[in-house]
Amino acid sequence: MNLHQGDSLEVLKTIDSESIDMCITSPPYWGLRDYGSPGQLGLEPTFQEYIIKLVVIFAEIKRVLKSTGTCWVNIGDTYSNSSQSGGGDPTIKTRNLGNKSYPKREMSGVSAKSLIGIPARFSIAMIDELWILRNEIIWHKPNAMPASVKDRFTVDFEKMFFFTKSKKYYFEQQKEPATSTDTSNRNRDETKLNNTPGRTRMGGLKTNHYIDKNKRTIWNDPTGIIVWKIPTKPYKGAHFAVYPEELIRTPILAGCPEGSIVIDPFMGSGTTLKVANDLGRKGIGIELNPEYIELAKKRIDIKQGQLF
Repeated sequence: MNLHQGDSLEVLKTIDSESIDMCITSPPYWGLRDYGSPGQLGLEPTFQEYIIKLVVIFAEIKRVLKSTGTCWVNIGDTYSNSSQSGGGDPTIKTRNLGNKSYPKREMSGVSAKSLIGIPARFSIAMIDELWILRNEIIWHKPNAMPASVKDRFTVDFEKMFFFTKSKKYYFEQQKEPATSTDTSNRNRDETKLNNTPGRTRMGGLKTNHYIDKNKRTIWNDPTGIIVWKIPTKPYKGAHFAVYPEELIRTPILAGCPEGSIVIDPFMGSGTTLKVANDLGRKGIGIELNPEYIELAKKRIDIKQGQLF
């Protein structure tokens, strides 16, 4: 593992082109928190400037990724003229250290109380930069804190975008365990086949055995669907909510070969690198706040500067 303390854009410029296999990260949300680091992402006066800055950073990610590389981005939304995020209590949603709310930011072109649509704006901006958007994954949080507002529903999900640099890329399909419903439906279909002239009898599936069923984009557990039902889990060493390890496990297994390199340009407490290390991958983490670097070192049990 290799940890860098500094601005993500500047550190990325020092990394060789086409040297990284995978990027997975969660950028600081716009307009929610001041984490005490001068120049930090998320302090931009307008959300338009925030999106532009993100796109510039990810242009460097695209440069350092191999042609077979994948890029996974978890990004949250926020409401116009509000210190609240799209998920309810911002102290629950935020994964970065700090408890100072941002001052109200300029919301030009967005009506008061409206979601700004930052995830959608970001994904479109990335597509405009010729990233290939392969999936829009929903991270459903069944233990999300109920919102205190009375005129809308609690938002209990965030989005994760799966981008690639080129049409041909590394991807190891993840399978789901069969459920009793899957088995019943399969056996019902096989019964129909068995009663059809010319068909041979087929054996039934046992519950909980794996079947040839790709993971979907709604994830009830992290294995082929695109809505992923994964509870948030606190990290006791941090004063903030971190994204859960299970959210990172499936993308790394799917998008990065064993022994290859994962990069997180907004490392936070080091969840990405910890999971990468646990799964036998190498890692590079970039973090502006030195306190986070120390947290990450403790979690991953490495010394700063230890290269792979």
